[in-house]
Amino acid sequence: MDVAVGSENPVKVAAVERAFERFDPAVTAVGVDSGVPEQPRSVAETVAGAETRAARALAAAEADLGVGLEGGVARFEGAPGLHLIMWAAVTDGERVGRGGGPSLRLPDRVAARIEAGEELGPVMDDLLGTEDVARNEGAAGALTAGLTDREAALREAVACALGPFVTNHYG
Repeated sequence: MDVAVGSENPVKVAAVERAFERFDPAVTAVGVDSGVPEQPRSVAETVAGAETRAARALAAAEADLGVGLEGGVARFEGAPGLHLIMWAAVTDGERVGRGGGPSLRLPDRVAARIEAGEELGPVMDDLLGTEDVARNEGAAGALTAGLTDREAALREAVACALGPFVTNHYG
């Protein structure tokens, strides 16, 4: 199975490889634009970014499936605070599967900076004294003391988006 990932970020590529591993995939990373702001600020923007990445990756590579992954932030009714969210989309050019990964409440001091217009990655790098946390453990890893990390969270989103392609329950 040939799979195109709409990102060259090694964490996103590894997440797709792990989600597809039982299918022995050939995974190709394709740098594409998400079509949404660098910091998506709602579920709708985050899902749209994942869908756009999946479609553009499929169009740019000779693959059976295109996969898009997008991280964003959102507020949820009934749950206090601003949350980190992750969404994936998988497409074969006709069908689209969508799946969300875990959500994680951001610390208030991080949320305040994001709501003032900053992006999560640089805010986390500043908080942690690191560089490019998004290409490593991500905010998910840092904020859970490694109980999960960005790759695992993104892998779960991809696994959920694969449902329509690996079962007949969506017919």
